[in-house]
Amino acid sequence: MKRLAWIAVALLPLCLAGLRSARADSGGELAPPNTVRAGLYDVMYHVHARDLSGPYVPAGVGLDVQDVQTLYLAYVREFFHHLDLELALGVPPLTRTVGRGPARLGSVPFNGQVISTARWFAPSLVANYVFLSPEHALRPYIGVGINYTSFYDRNSTAMGNAASGGPTRLSLSSSVGPVGTVGLMYRIDRRWSVYASYSFSEVQTNLVADTAGVIRTTHVSFGPQALIVAAGFSF
Repeated sequence: MKRLAWIAVALLPLCLAGLRSARADSGGELAPPNTVRAGLYDVMYHVHARDLSGPYVPAGVGLDVQDVQTLYLAYVREFFHHLDLELALGVPPLTRTVGRGPARLGSVPFNGQVISTARWFAPSLVANYVFLSPEHALRPYIGVGINYTSFYDRNSTAMGNAASGGPTRLSLSSSVGPVGTVGLMYRIDRRWSVYASYSFSEVQTNLVADTAGVIRTTHVSFGPQALIVAAGFSF
């Protein structure tokens, strides 16, 4: 709730600006076709994972992922007044996986404990349809595209190693899936704009944990959804 509160505060100037003016006061000049954006991703995961399977794994052992915030960066090229192409990136966030299931595995605490970490490199290419004419200051848009996710710096924590029975190596397969977005842009002047959007994507991976040759596996669907607040400069 605290996270949603600061996002609402960040969006308030955008909403007020849109209510004050339906059209940009830019002397009729259109914005240049290239835009760079920078802002903040607030990523919320909706994880669905099969129970971990393998030797010495009791029933009901699962995983979850903590939500993260990270820097949002994007390059946008306008092709027509209603169509642009967005390459969205972000500083790869450090995601923390927590155990879900039994309170303890033997004598080791498990449920709610951070058992592994990984970083995500996850660019998205999205085609956006922008409503209303370019003279309007406040314009909604929707988009569809494709996301690629690669996991690196994969590490089992000390708690994860204890729960697994020793030092553990992790492998996570890369993912390619659809992404969708809805948003609002407010044009301050010919070069500067602000944006707020909500996006969702499909990211799935096969997790393999190797503890001295003992292999445990699961399939994870992360279901990330992101709130984005950003500023853009056109050139």
